[in-house]
Amino acid sequence: MIINTQENCTKNSATSTYRKVSQSIGNTPLMEFIVLPNGSRMYLKLEQFNPTGSAKIRMAKSMLDEAEQNGLLKPGGRIVESTSGNTGVGLAMLAAERGYHFTAFVDNHAAKDKINNMRAFGAEVVCVSDEGNDGLATDVRDAMAEQVAKEQGALWTAQHNNFANSRGYTELAKEVVNQIGTDITHLVGAVGTGGSLCGTTRALRDLGCHSLTTLGVEPIGSVIFGGPGASYHQSGTGTPEGAEIGALIEYDLIDQGVKVSDKHAFNTARYLTKHYALMVGGSAGGVIYEALKSIQSAPAGSIFVVLVCDGGEKYLDTVFNDQWMTEHQLFDPQLDQQLSDLLQQLKA
Repeated sequence: MIINTQENCTKNSATSTYRKVSQSIGNTPLMEFIVLPNGSRMYLKLEQFNPTGSAKIRMAKSMLDEAEQNGLLKPGGRIVESTSGNTGVGLAMLAAERGYHFTAFVDNHAAKDKINNMRAFGAEVVCVSDEGNDGLATDVRDAMAEQVAKEQGALWTAQHNNFANSRGYTELAKEVVNQIGTDITHLVGAVGTGGSLCGTTRALRDLGCHSLTTLGVEPIGSVIFGGPGASYHQSGTGTPEGAEIGALIEYDLIDQGVKVSDKHAFNTARYLTKHYALMVGGSAGGVIYEALKSIQSAPAGSIFVVLVCDGGEKYLDTVFNDQWMTEHQLFDPQLDQQLSDLLQQLKA
């Protein structure tokens, strides 16, 4: 049974009404997704309930806040970033709210809905890929963002190497501790920039979660945890071959790194939508799949917290589109049965 534990969140009565959309960032619900007979529990931190529907709004705000505090961003200034989507949407929203100009450098790997979201907020979107090339071009995007920043005096937020990114998840950790305490034994999340997983890990340990084991999940084909590089369809996670592994991936904070296939990630996301009314993004499906595998062998009484980075509404033309899934040979009907069997076994 899924129990929404949002009522356990610490509420700030002073912000029960807002004057700015950004004031609604945070205090996202934690859902008790599964309880095992041995007392282990799995909670899902549902970051799609943030404005812009993603965890990345937290770090986008943190990066702009610190840039303003350090005098790097002046009123009416310009911001540039290389993004696969969610960070760009967050920066676009905040730029609109604060009166900045924002340019996002993207490739054709980015979901169309994310690109349209950025444009709706008034951002300039520059695609670095040729038409028909759906591969990741992180290195090209980064180089263009850096070049424009130098030539035009813009602020490049440089999300992969900006520790304000990681610090943006301190409040997320505080929310989780307020919701279920410090007896958390496992934190599971996707690894893209490394900010959300490593930032949350550091903050949880500082708050007293001393028995915490952190599990990082990347797509097969990403090179963060080694292995050969290859193309993958999961968005906003992993590092493709040829791109720099950023400073925010702090390996000493990640106890175990695992890889998940697009098939397992996307079919899990679709299964959760159909059978639990829980629509999560494609990479979040992969994180939940790996968490379900891991909790099987975890000690009795383990407390898992899974970071669900975004919802599935941005992937209606890909992960949740039958034609797209078929064209990319990503359907695997056997996985539905495997997931059903696994969840029944865990709850038995």
